[in-house]
Amino acid sequence: QVQLVESGGGLVQAGGSLRLSCEASGRTGSRYAMAWFRQAPGKEREFVADISWNGAIISYAVFVKGRFTISRDNAKNTVYLQMNSLKPDDTAVYYCNTRVGATDYWGQGAQVTVSS
Repeated sequence: QVQLVESGGGLVQAGGSLRLSCEASGRTGSRYAMAWFRQAPGKEREFVADISWNGAIISYAVFVKGRFTISRDNAKNTVYLQMNSLKPDDTAVYYCNTRVGATDYWGQGAQVTVSS
């Protein structure tokens, strides 16, 4: 079992920044890739970014490339999502994710609201 807890969401004006954190506990292991997804009201959950266990491989969705940065601190079992130049379209609940074997684990989500 893995527990994921997100923090750092909130309300920000367009053009502003937020940093999300996701702390893992339980059957944690730094040797797992971690990812961020988001879900806007009335829309499907979509991939935002992921990072390999050692941080060497990172990928981003096209719509956040150049604005968001994913990183991790394995000593703290924490993954981060630095979000800059936020747009109203970035408004969503952001979820942290990891997969252990065939099981996906999700956090409870962090609300990010960007006002225009």
